[in-house]
Amino acid sequence: MKTSAPTSSFGIQPISPQRIYQEVASQLRRNISEGKLRPGDKLPPERDLAQMFGVSRNTMREALRALELSGLIELKLGSAGGAFVLPGSSNAVVNGMRDLYFLGAITPEHLTAARISISSAVIRMACENMTDEDLAELERNVAMAEEMHKAGSFEERTKYHQAFHVLLAKATHNPILLATTEGIMEITRQFVKAIGPTEDQDYTLPSRKRLLNHLRKRDAEKAVKEMASALTKLQQGYMVKARGLPPGKPASTAPAASAEPARRPPRGPTPKKGRARAPGAA
Repeated sequence: MKTSAPTSSFGIQPISPQRIYQEVASQLRRNISEGKLRPGDKLPPERDLAQMFGVSRNTMREALRALELSGLIELKLGSAGGAFVLPGSSNAVVNGMRDLYFLGAITPEHLTAARISISSAVIRMACENMTDEDLAELERNVAMAEEMHKAGSFEERTKYHQAFHVLLAKATHNPILLATTEGIMEITRQFVKAIGPTEDQDYTLPSRKRLLNHLRKRDAEKAVKEMASALTKLQQGYMVKARGLPPGKPASTAPAASAEPARRPPRGPTPKKGRARAPGAA
């Protein structure tokens, strides 16, 4: 009489009860990836899902929460609420980068070096792929930033400055570059929040206008140099204030210049200090 081969020969291991929710989440992920669940679809109620999978409601709730953190579904409250499948989202990337920030694993030097490197790839691809509408969105963004600057609405101006980078990444029509940029901008926002108000950067709007001019001409090399120069000035300006933050906040031990690329863009004139103070980042 033949005996059954041990399950270990198939590479199968018993599922830990503590990890059942991961298996539930994996099955739902497969349904989404195979198109059985599409963006906008509403999943059955939590109670019904738990019965379908043969798990407790607590386990089902953990699985849904894991999918929400991954950016695959949205959990809404209320009578019209429930679990809804989302279109492609960068939530997982953004959340992961935010966690690195709070762990103190990212310094201002890391951030500036990454922004210069990623923006270089973004600009080059945007120059190849951007549409007239993409360019118009960037122009509207810069116009609104200037309007907010003149009105003294520095917080709103900062939001437009930060949104510019995401719009530029959208112009690549590459979801990976967009997700990476959104994650980097989330870290930037966290740094700025920790640093607090800093003097207004007079060079940002003129730099944006020069950058737009290069983008209109699809001159990727000049656009890359302009962006790198602006980000380096940003580093030298307020990002270095992140040194000496309390435990739990990112602290820097390296000199600010370490964030600059090997081939540094030519330095522009030292920016003049404005009187206004802004809580934002370019």
